[in-house]
Amino acid sequence: MGLVATIRADLRAQEEGMLSQGFWALLVYRLSRPRIACRVPVVRQVWYVGNRLAGKVVEMVTGIMLPEGAAIGQRLTIEHFGSIILNGHTVIGDDCTIRQGVTIGNRHKHEPTASPRIGNRVDIGAGAKILGAVTIGDDSAIGANCVVIKDVPANHVAVGVPAVIRPRKVDLDQ
Repeated sequence: MGLVATIRADLRAQEEGMLSQGFWALLVYRLSRPRIACRVPVVRQVWYVGNRLAGKVVEMVTGIMLPEGAAIGQRLTIEHFGSIILNGHTVIGDDCTIRQGVTIGNRHKHEPTASPRIGNRVDIGAGAKILGAVTIGDDSAIGANCVVIKDVPANHVAVGVPAVIRPRKVDLDQ
């Protein structure tokens, strides 16, 4: 999927459309990410300065920090703005939802690259903390204010502090 198509898909994923602060944070991220592949040093430096300025403005206005080093899949939905922090080594799959107050990052200062890998269609509740080199399986849910420090298998729910992992109940009527 090309950059323009990805941005359009991000826009469609946001409930508030162009008024969504999550969309603007994703837009800056999507425009920043290709800089990593740029091989022209002068262009990379100018692009870097532009990225940093735009990223800081978005961070100050929305409270959402999406570093260009993170790998974010298609159609991420950021339902509410405010204090969403991602580590630059985080990987997030397609069709995920993140709510306000979420931190996704490393557990220890001496392991800066030990960041979570989040699968596809994962729903992350408000205030959740996902820390360390953990894997969150596809179609899982992370409960509000939950602290996840161990892997969550696919189709499971994590709730509590520290997280307790339970199978996700499937509604057969859907």
